[in-house]
Amino acid sequence: MPEAARQRSDALKNRELILRVAHDALQESPDASLNSIAKRAGIGPGTLYRHFPTREALLLEVHQQGIDRLTDAVTDALAAHPPLEAFRAWFTTLAGYVRIKHGLGEALHSAAAQDVVSASWPPVTAAVRRLLDACAEAGEVRPGIDPVDVIMLLSCLWRTPDSPEGAAQADRLMDLAIDGLRP
Repeated sequence: MPEAARQRSDALKNRELILRVAHDALQESPDASLNSIAKRAGIGPGTLYRHFPTREALLLEVHQQGIDRLTDAVTDALAAHPPLEAFRAWFTTLAGYVRIKHGLGEALHSAAAQDVVSASWPPVTAAVRRLLDACAEAGEVRPGIDPVDVIMLLSCLWRTPDSPEGAAQADRLMDLAIDGLRP
């Protein structure tokens, strides 16, 4: 392999490693520093800063990757579970993801961040549409429900505490919401 191609390959591997480690670190602590992420990834700070010159750049890329994984997961969820079970599981995952995002606070409130966050709405809405369509086809929810309405309705899930009690409350809230969506 030519030296330039090997360097590009190494850079891509480092970038992927940084994003994976950053995701985990930010999930554990929204205040994780770039230096702590670099250390955890086993790379120097310079390598991290070459890929992500600012904390915001890293957070936005982690956010975008999370949205991509989340929306791609609909296909697997529907293949592995009955539609309503897939719907519940997917929204539970979404709630956990949004809870992390909210923990990042001001980091996701710049103009650039708002553009990235706003761009995540269409794929998330499309994912919810797919889940609703599958549930409607199975006769588990009414057809024609607006996915944005469902997202707004179920936004209560990411407001529950991240604890066993909060998970139980989220389950009860999900049950109430699903009852309202039934035919």
